[in-house]
Amino acid sequence: MVSYLFVGVLTPVMRKIAIATDVVDRPNSSHKSHKKPVPYLGGVAIIIGVITVSYSASLFSQFTSSTFWLATSVLGPALLLGLIGLWDDIKNLPPLPRFIAQTLAGVFTASILIITDNIGNPTGSSIFDSIITVVWIVGICNSINFFDNLDGGAAGTVAISSIALAYLALNGDQYLIAALSVVTAGSTLGFLVWNKSPAKIYMGDAGALFLGVLLATLTVRFEPTAQTQIGSFMIPVFLLAIPILDTTVAVLSRIRRHLSPFQGGQDHLSHRLIRSGFSRKQSAFILWTLSAFFAGFSMMLSKQFLFNDISVVGIGIVLLVILLFVFFKQRDS
Repeated sequence: MVSYLFVGVLTPVMRKIAIATDVVDRPNSSHKSHKKPVPYLGGVAIIIGVITVSYSASLFSQFTSSTFWLATSVLGPALLLGLIGLWDDIKNLPPLPRFIAQTLAGVFTASILIITDNIGNPTGSSIFDSIITVVWIVGICNSINFFDNLDGGAAGTVAISSIALAYLALNGDQYLIAALSVVTAGSTLGFLVWNKSPAKIYMGDAGALFLGVLLATLTVRFEPTAQTQIGSFMIPVFLLAIPILDTTVAVLSRIRRHLSPFQGGQDHLSHRLIRSGFSRKQSAFILWTLSAFFAGFSMMLSKQFLFNDISVVGIGIVLLVILLFVFFKQRDS
């Protein structure tokens, strides 16, 4: 609640600063669908909210140096990527510096997790665990950044995934992950008040990269309690299924058209929904609903809630993902 109120109050302040300093997103390229310039710096409000509330709360909750460094190992790489994203919002960086920074954040996080034996679901091989961690962090970081293409779409989806992750972590007695997930959910919901359609402010790359690294790191640290190894691996994937699906569809579409995967375009899930006749608000609601559905399934994987044979349901969910992929791919521009 504190992070929700804090970011909700801070966001319009950052909006005024963005307008005063001319840090705005202008509709100056074909892949942008808004008609008027929209201020950035919403991501700065999210970053300040998450970091301030997290460290402030730790001071009132058995604060120790180990807790401080544990939280910093999660928030530090996210802050670094957030600052690079802010630089990109202001200066419009090419893709390569962002990719290098994401990779370095992934390598740093993988090193910390392997050294401290704090990775959530290890394979038994340090090298393989490290590779998976780096690929996951870079992939999710880009997925959240790509997914931020619709008013309220990314903020709402991140909030839903964070709430589900907090539930899973709390039930698994992983309290630091649960706490950071709750703060992330509150911050994104506070920002969503101003970012829902029609958006008064965007999170920009600062917010998208920060949230991407933060969610990727938390899900890597999270130790699932599924009954099977494959179920444990699938829980983080289903938590972030819609951003992953969005990136997969967009990247494959661009490769098919001989375009750079990092090039912007009207080929994301939101654009395809809008071309199918849905409004921007309806498209955001559909994406939130799908995100909630898959997040709910990740919780069922952990508890086998309501189902004795979760594998049968799992096959059905995989088929649903395939059907969604086909549905959205058929709506190529």
